[in-house]
Amino acid sequence: MSVTIRAATAADRDAVYDVCLRTADAGANASERYRDPELPGHIWAGPYLERPGAHAFVAEEHGRVLGYVLGALDSRSVEADLERAWWPPLRDRYPLDTPATSRAERVALWLIHHAPRAPEDVVADFPSHLHIDLLPDGQGRGLGRRLIEHLVAALRADGSPGVHLGVDARNTRAIGFYRAVGFTELHADPRHHVFGMRLG
Repeated sequence: MSVTIRAATAADRDAVYDVCLRTADAGANASERYRDPELPGHIWAGPYLERPGAHAFVAEEHGRVLGYVLGALDSRSVEADLERAWWPPLRDRYPLDTPATSRAERVALWLIHHAPRAPEDVVADFPSHLHIDLLPDGQGRGLGRRLIEHLVAALRADGSPGVHLGVDARNTRAIGFYRAVGFTELHADPRHHVFGMRLG
């Protein structure tokens, strides 16, 4: 296979942010929903490229990043670190009263100012977490499974007992994928699903 899975570096930032934008609408392209194309990346990708100890891998084909998996060993530690160093400058850059032209922008602004925390009953057994996104031409080729395997191996090596992730309820393809690669559904509501995988 011509696709390489490798550790992400700071040089991958623009490519990772682009993948994030083009998959931010429940797996579909969200480019039309954001005036500032970096907003999704700031929320779901950027912290994992810059934070020491984070795990980040990209799928690369002929020099082009097709997707990524980003994760962290301890969700509570990450939440504290982001609250201290990541969110404050973004809150200055994007005040909560910044005019928004779409629901996606309003949600992004809200998340910057009200950073989400993983549910306590989830992190008790699944303290690690991940984000994974693949462009359409990277899907259906086994790359998602390979990315998950790389991250799971890294988390296991660090001693994680379990990893969780969240997914938009509209992203039925991703929900099916997570079940197929061994995740168990922990919570579900009309908007959001949470999945977990035990690593012990």
